[in-house]
Amino acid sequence: MIRIFFSLGLAITHNVVYSENIYKAYNNTNGLDWWQTGIIYQVYVRSFKDTNSDGIGDLNGIKVLLDFVPNHSSHLHEWFLKSVKKIPPFTDYYVWEDPVYTKEGKQPPNNWLAVFNSGSAWEWNEERQQYYLHQFLVEQPDFNYRSPMLVEEMKNVLRFWLDRGVDGFRFDAVNFIFERADLVNEPESGDPESEPNDYYSLNHIYTLDQPETYEMVHQWREVIDSYKKSENDTSRMFMVECYSPVDKIMQYYGNDTALGAHFPFNFFFIEHFNRQSDAKQMRDVIASWLANIPEGRWPNWVLGNHDKNRVASRLDSMLIDGIQMAQMLLPGTTVTYNGDELGMEDTYIRWDEAVDPWGLNVGIRRYEKFTRDPQRSPFLWDNSLNAGFSDGPKPWLPVNPKFWRDNMQQQTKYKSHLRTYKQLVSLTKSPTILYGDLNVFILSKWVLGFSRSYLDHPTYFVVINLGSETERVNLLNARYTLPHILKVKVSSVNSGLVTGNLVRTENIILRPKAALVMTTSRTNEDDDNF
Repeated sequence: MIRIFFSLGLAITHNVVYSENIYKAYNNTNGLDWWQTGIIYQVYVRSFKDTNSDGIGDLNGIKVLLDFVPNHSSHLHEWFLKSVKKIPPFTDYYVWEDPVYTKEGKQPPNNWLAVFNSGSAWEWNEERQQYYLHQFLVEQPDFNYRSPMLVEEMKNVLRFWLDRGVDGFRFDAVNFIFERADLVNEPESGDPESEPNDYYSLNHIYTLDQPETYEMVHQWREVIDSYKKSENDTSRMFMVECYSPVDKIMQYYGNDTALGAHFPFNFFFIEHFNRQSDAKQMRDVIASWLANIPEGRWPNWVLGNHDKNRVASRLDSMLIDGIQMAQMLLPGTTVTYNGDELGMEDTYIRWDEAVDPWGLNVGIRRYEKFTRDPQRSPFLWDNSLNAGFSDGPKPWLPVNPKFWRDNMQQQTKYKSHLRTYKQLVSLTKSPTILYGDLNVFILSKWVLGFSRSYLDHPTYFVVINLGSETERVNLLNARYTLPHILKVKVSSVNSGLVTGNLVRTENIILRPKAALVMTTSRTNEDDDNF
């Protein structure tokens, strides 16, 4: 059982005070599944590797989890075309509603807004003489999950891929799949940065995280679990994407009577951690997930994805090693967005190069605020043409101009973010990291520390300097009885130290944005043979 404690200490000159145990993980330390012991690596396929020279990435599978979009289809999909014509059973596969007539004429059924269009979430269809709901693009009509036929059809889609051997799914925008049936108008949000008809100008209490959504997640879990028919079968798993309040997020894990997703994505480091964050705020980000997770459920940590600016651009490129130390050595599963292991930064994409519908729809004035093109630029494989992404004439998005220096091939040759990442991946196989206790403590305003310990296995200490000044850290102020010398296991590229260096426990020097993983083990061999 993993036991997790959070310190309330605020300075290195005071003894650290610890709170009570607030989180219990899996009790069976010998029964972790494959998705709990490995790294989930998110590939944005269009930008990862082009193998047929058309400038667009493709994927020749490995152990594969598919991105599954349950909320909507294309307006060109066969189901939608038949629904427009009211051909059974497709008539009610989508959300159709009659217009409301006012003195101004025909109007949409309510004030609901679309995410990408800066306008109504309803589109008039002349042939059917009704509005259809599209919470994203006009070209993406929403499914109607109040139709039993549609529900079974979507389960069959899952079965189609499961029968072909996929190992699981990432369910996209799952919290959008149900809307309140009586079509009540949503209240204004009061967001001062939103313009009229912007999506965020409303508080979406009737179109997100509806009670029926959790029941649908339970049903999907039953389908996925049915593919593990014996103990020898490989487990299939699924994760759900939802940017929601913490109380609603945790319901996607399921409850005492019905299982939900294996986990909802933990976006707290994306949403609640930035360049201004100090050690206390980082501690709170960690605690807010672990303190709320249902007993017996599994945590996860996400730093980036294809919809958010890259972590190296949101924070500081020199902090990437330290933040990944936290992500990979805290209890739970690490989810890495391709390129973050290199410390890739956003690529500036001009308006005339833009392809993201969201950015295009809001127009040139607000393009840079909403576009997702910068974090979707091609993976940097080497310093050849198009960074090795494609040998075609032109990739679908421009390559980052730093490709000649910050590419994967170059980073294998010297102390780099990639080599640090690989060291951390190896360390995640350690029994201490898989099963060990967690203690989190604040060592100064800008330095966060945490430790992982497990029985007689080596203990690991992580210290991260979030600040802009060099800090002296004294771990003897922490709870442990520690040796006076610790060995560096993993170090950030800016730390000035390398694996195997010895440091004095009461006088650890951390450069700005530097971070270290240290161990009580003094052996030169790989600890625990992992």
